[in-house]
Amino acid sequence: MVELLLILAAAAAAAAALAGLGYLLVWFLLHGRRDGPGWEKLEGFRYAHRGLHGPGVPENSLAAFRRAAEAGYGAELDVHLTRDGRLVVIHDGDLERMCGVPGRVAEKTAEELAALRLAGSEEHIPLLEEVLPLFAGRAPLVVELKTDRHGAAALARDTVDCLDRFSIDYCVESFDPRPLRWLRRHRPSVLRGQLSQNFHRHPSGQGPWNRLALTNLFYNAFTRPDFVAYRFGDREKPAVRLCRKFGMRMAYWTLRSRADVALAEQEGALPIFEEPDRPKEVTH
Repeated sequence: MVELLLILAAAAAAAAALAGLGYLLVWFLLHGRRDGPGWEKLEGFRYAHRGLHGPGVPENSLAAFRRAAEAGYGAELDVHLTRDGRLVVIHDGDLERMCGVPGRVAEKTAEELAALRLAGSEEHIPLLEEVLPLFAGRAPLVVELKTDRHGAAALARDTVDCLDRFSIDYCVESFDPRPLRWLRRHRPSVLRGQLSQNFHRHPSGQGPWNRLALTNLFYNAFTRPDFVAYRFGDREKPAVRLCRKFGMRMAYWTLRSRADVALAEQEGALPIFEEPDRPKEVTH
């Protein structure tokens, strides 16, 4: 009986040790930087997803960003590099959905893109430097880096260099861990965030490894983000719940009701919202 008790005690101790090691491994994989500067400047704002767009006001247009800034909101926007190395604000890598023409943003010059119109309106694809003055001295920006056929380093470097020319508080995020890794090494003063969602439900063209790694935030081990920006409907994934438990800062996208915005704010996350049921109150 004594021998059996000793064996059971040894087994329990081994199980506890393994559980502890597993917890440390998960903590190492998922935790980010705790002291990233300037987060307090982003809190208290709501962020209009691709600007405050709606009927007759296309997403990621100057009109949408002007509406957001004038309403007191921050904005989330998407940045691509053009063939001639300019920074333009558009979500898709191809031009079909928003401009009705074939081709990819990365294959066009800024001049060629400026001649196109967004969603049948008079609005053009704006340069990042056209958008930023609208928010200078007003509200912060959440800037998503869209890597395509250009280097991630060039996109990250040029974007933060451009942002720093204006009096704007901002953070930078990306699904692609490569620009975040570059920022960690070369611009640690910039708040960086790992974007993700449940890629098993929303594959978005990702291969099996990326679906697994992005869904479970494995790249956090290399990017050490200041925050995680996760799809709101997927936020109960175990990796996201663990991040919250570890004290990771959060942003949620895309919120489409006042109730969801209120819940995001209750959980301490930056709320990235979209029409049609946009919140009426500004909290800052």
